[in-house]
Amino acid sequence: MNAPISAPVSKGRDWLDSWNPEDPRTWQSRLAWKTLWITTFNLTLCFISWFLVSALAPKLNNIGFSLSKEQLYWLIAMPGLAGGTLRLIWTFLPPIMGTRKLVTVTMALLLLPIVGWAIVVQNPSTPFYALLMLAVLAGIGGGAFSGFMPSTSYFFPKSKQGTALGLQAGIGNFGVSIVQFVTPWIVGIALLGGTLGASQHFADPAKGIDKSVWYQNAGYIWVPFVIVGIALAWMLLRSVPVQARGLKEQFDIFGNKHTWLMTVLYVMTFGTFSGLAAAFALLINNVYGSAAFGAEGIDPLKYAFWGALVGSVARVATGPLADRIGGAPLTAVSAIGIAGGAVFTAFQLSPTSVDQFPAFFWGMMVIFFAAGVGNASTFKQMPMIFPPRQAGGVIGWVSAIAAYGPFLVSVLLATIAPSAFFLGLAAFALIGLVLTVAFYARPGAEKKS
Repeated sequence: MNAPISAPVSKGRDWLDSWNPEDPRTWQSRLAWKTLWITTFNLTLCFISWFLVSALAPKLNNIGFSLSKEQLYWLIAMPGLAGGTLRLIWTFLPPIMGTRKLVTVTMALLLLPIVGWAIVVQNPSTPFYALLMLAVLAGIGGGAFSGFMPSTSYFFPKSKQGTALGLQAGIGNFGVSIVQFVTPWIVGIALLGGTLGASQHFADPAKGIDKSVWYQNAGYIWVPFVIVGIALAWMLLRSVPVQARGLKEQFDIFGNKHTWLMTVLYVMTFGTFSGLAAAFALLINNVYGSAAFGAEGIDPLKYAFWGALVGSVARVATGPLADRIGGAPLTAVSAIGIAGGAVFTAFQLSPTSVDQFPAFFWGMMVIFFAAGVGNASTFKQMPMIFPPRQAGGVIGWVSAIAAYGPFLVSVLLATIAPSAFFLGLAAFALIGLVLTVAFYARPGAEKKS
């Protein structure tokens, strides 16, 4: 039986005196699950903020902006670049700040990009550098993941971490599909009688659309929810006494080769999920949209949210399964699914008719589903491979690197042919399959997980 974790030397009233989730006699399951649901609610809002730009960018030119295809890809890339970089910081904050302060401060910072985008979409003359800066601020929502997930893992025994972290990450991932689904609807309504700002003129000549819209709603609609999240975190969360003596002690994870192997596997899964979720709408627009097929073109915002939705459902559903059979076998299945889906999709990117869109769409759904499975299974593996303090740091680290997915995918799609990108993704997934089998899944593997 593991010894209880003692309280840190210097603590506030939110720090628990001791904590040992591996002892069923003392584990406070009610507190653990309360923490999970509050941080999950907030994490969902973080993902909404992180992917807000991906929901806005495909239609900015329709409301008066004049942005090139490359500039639009860069806009949806910057939250990924910022999110990954900020995760490198948030990774090391849970043992320093504790869950309560970390979640509260993060949610307060989230108001910056949400309100900022609500303001600038009302002014098409906003310079591109200002849009890029706001896209960077949206990365705060991405950075939060590397703080929220490790701090939640401290509350649960290893036997339940696959389920708990699968629920938190999976439900949090729903924020991507929520913002992509809600945005097209909410911008068509004059909230509070238009007191949140004047309407914009939306025009799509290829489809014969000419109407008034309120794109500021896409940001303002989330402000009340963020305020609720701040209040819940400050009033109800506590902090588990897991502390490192300093950053130097936390850096010991980098001397473990499994940190780097799991980084590759999580980039394969979450990097694929987040990158394609951010770029899906623009990819649809560029390959099957009105620019290619005129009035018959596909409206990307009618389909873009499905990718994140499918991946998120897969992550939630796979967490309990990973607890029962282990994470590594499911990671292997994920790699096979990503590779197969990517090869199939690579041959659907030079269409001669919009009738080919369903094949492209279902190929993408296979990739999203397989990536969602891997997102859950890898999070089951890490607490099994590493001791508790290191596991938290590793989860934060791999999450940080994988958060560069939106940046890398968007930049690659802006610079190389989409078919080449998907074939490269398939090759990368096959490398992940070999690593999974060799180190974690085969009989006699070094770290069966």
